[in-house]
Amino acid sequence: MQYFDIILFALIAVFLVLRLRSMLGGRDGFDGNSDNNKSERDAGFGGADRHDDRADREDNVIRLPEARADETPAVDIDVAPTNEADSFEPGPLKDGIIAIVNADPSFKVREFVDGSKMAFEMILSFYCEGNEKALKPLLSAEVFANFSQAIREREEKNQTLEETLVGISTAQLVEAYMEERDAFVTVKFESEQISALRDEDGTVIEGDPARVEKVTDFWTFSRNTRSRDPNWALVATGTLD
Repeated sequence: MQYFDIILFALIAVFLVLRLRSMLGGRDGFDGNSDNNKSERDAGFGGADRHDDRADREDNVIRLPEARADETPAVDIDVAPTNEADSFEPGPLKDGIIAIVNADPSFKVREFVDGSKMAFEMILSFYCEGNEKALKPLLSAEVFANFSQAIREREEKNQTLEETLVGISTAQLVEAYMEERDAFVTVKFESEQISALRDEDGTVIEGDPARVEKVTDFWTFSRNTRSRDPNWALVATGTLD
């Protein structure tokens, strides 16, 4: 009978050990103190500290940063975040990006480039359609006046512009600077386009509807960094010609 009691107690002890181990878990290289998990958190893979950054990227409305003095390390105000300016060579372009980030901490180079490509496509399309209403909020007053005049001259002559953007091969920042509170960024677009201008009889008088041409454009966008409006406006255009 004593042997049975000893065996029973031993089984109970083994059960309790196994139960405790299942509740607490073991150190298998993926616990909260591992170096791999720390590097992932530092790199931005999730975590509560990254929530505000993700929200700012998804929301075009500029938000004032929350006061977290005890969580945010001191940063030299003359140094832009490493993911915004450090990839550029020292020079006026890098200095301009740093100045813009200092004036508007929400500025992100990648988001700006992606947005400029969308604007490039939209503006070309609206101009071809003669849609002045859609163009107006995307352009500065001066650029809109030039576009509007060209559209009306085309309409007066009963001409039709056919413009197809085949694709954008390059969208590269080539200039950035601040003028008081206004930020200016120039993007070099290299694209493939099909363009043809027809007269009232449908005869092609300019361009070729069957030929794809490589076109290089320089577009300058600007916005007031103090404004609640997050949108940039096209303020100047240029070509290599």
